[in-house]
Amino acid sequence: MTIFSFKKWMVFPLMLILGGLSLMAFTQNEKPVVYLVGDSTMSDKRISSYPETGWGMPFQYYLTDEVEVENHARNGRSTRTFIEEGRWETIKETLKAGDYVFIQFGHNDEVPTKSRYTPPEQFQEFLRQYISETRQHDAHPILLTPITRRQFDENGQVKETHEQYSELMREVAASEYVPLIDMDRKSQAMLTEIGEEKSTLLFLHLEPGQNPNYPDGVTDNTHFSETGARMMAELVLQGLQELDHELAKYIVEGEE
Repeated sequence: MTIFSFKKWMVFPLMLILGGLSLMAFTQNEKPVVYLVGDSTMSDKRISSYPETGWGMPFQYYLTDEVEVENHARNGRSTRTFIEEGRWETIKETLKAGDYVFIQFGHNDEVPTKSRYTPPEQFQEFLRQYISETRQHDAHPILLTPITRRQFDENGQVKETHEQYSELMREVAASEYVPLIDMDRKSQAMLTEIGEEKSTLLFLHLEPGQNPNYPDGVTDNTHFSETGARMMAELVLQGLQELDHELAKYIVEGEE
């Protein structure tokens, strides 16, 4: 009888501990997740690519720990190949009510010579698929037009480098009533303000011998330096605030 009572006494606190751990796990799983879905301008980078930086890398540090950021963006992906490779399916396995999905494509979709090319009609169809399936999980889609490439004309004005595919995305955002952050226009305005010469600091421009990862140097007007990635991430935050989006409440406030 004594032994039996002792075992009962030991089981009760064990149940409390296990129950508490389960409750903690449940609480942690309830934290909203921001899924980043897109291409190399957004993605995490390998150490061997440094100082190339996707804007999704610094983005997480601008949000409080009340929300989690998962960067699923990958180099070279289009709306089509991201789905064909099963990357979108992986997100849907954990996507839950109250989460957010940032969708930014266009760089690779729009180039006919690339294997990732997605014709305009299909591009819009895939965007609608992301939106529909996000909403099926009671999560919230947000569309972001592709960030401009650093190209200036002879008058020092930034050239349109995503005109067609940005407009295709704007059309989908309007017809599907999805919040849109127009990163194409925002980044064009930023580069125009900074100017042709100084804007090289935002992109991956290195002289030969300047960085061991790029011994021959590099001139890349699509991908970002650390500074450029941070400034693009700040444009995204600005877009959330302009939309008065509920995610804006998670933006970290600067100290007085």
